[in-house]
Amino acid sequence: MKPTASTTGTVIHEVFSRAYERGDRPALVDLRGGHVYGYRRLVTEVTRAASGLVRRGARRDQVVGVHVSSAGAQTLAVHTVVAAGGVAAPIDPGTGAYEMAAWLRECDARVLITTPDLAETAILAAEESRVRQVVSLGPALDTLDFRCLLALEPTALPALDAKRQCALLLACGDRLSHAGLLARMAALDLPVRLAETDVVLTTWLPDGGCDLTALVALGMSKGALVVAADGGDLAGTSHDFGVTVVTSPDGTLERVG
Repeated sequence: MKPTASTTGTVIHEVFSRAYERGDRPALVDLRGGHVYGYRRLVTEVTRAASGLVRRGARRDQVVGVHVSSAGAQTLAVHTVVAAGGVAAPIDPGTGAYEMAAWLRECDARVLITTPDLAETAILAAEESRVRQVVSLGPALDTLDFRCLLALEPTALPALDAKRQCALLLACGDRLSHAGLLARMAALDLPVRLAETDVVLTTWLPDGGCDLTALVALGMSKGALVVAADGGDLAGTSHDFGVTVVTSPDGTLERVG
């Protein structure tokens, strides 16, 4: 599906940043990671961390591996890379160190973002690739804490071209532009037409694809709440949060109730 006229020519971080105006309303509940992210917090941390990456020498179109274990971590990592002008390469968290190293060498990644629970594998992969910096979303040995990026002096983020600038490098080898990611968001939205009053329950986990990234970005753009779970008492979770939309295994959204 092609992007609508309202999104054509728009880069994904512009769509993401507009959500800042929604203030402290919850945007993402990450049950696995144990975090609740408000709209303003998400936008602020992504923008400041992206500025930090640029300060540390991140280059436009540079590939950055994203090897994380939760929806919240993936959201922060992917959008930070993309806002800094880079290309986020999501990696399935179950990928072994040597397989991951081969992929990182193939896409010439120099930075890898991970979570503390996966840091040991990430470090091993970095040692066998051209990665020179591992950033962890939480303290981990031999990594740069993500919070250090937030503390650097802010600098301007690069101007991007929605049609030409690549946003994601998928595990299948496909490259997805900003316009392509917006198109995937539009395709997800088509059967449900998300609204501010919606609560989306997703059981999609971080992997080498784009669906979870597109879903959270769609929720942010619509003012909805996304609740990310990886199993457990889904019926209870649906009741507790007043879920109105759920994700299905075939990569679509469905209304419930």
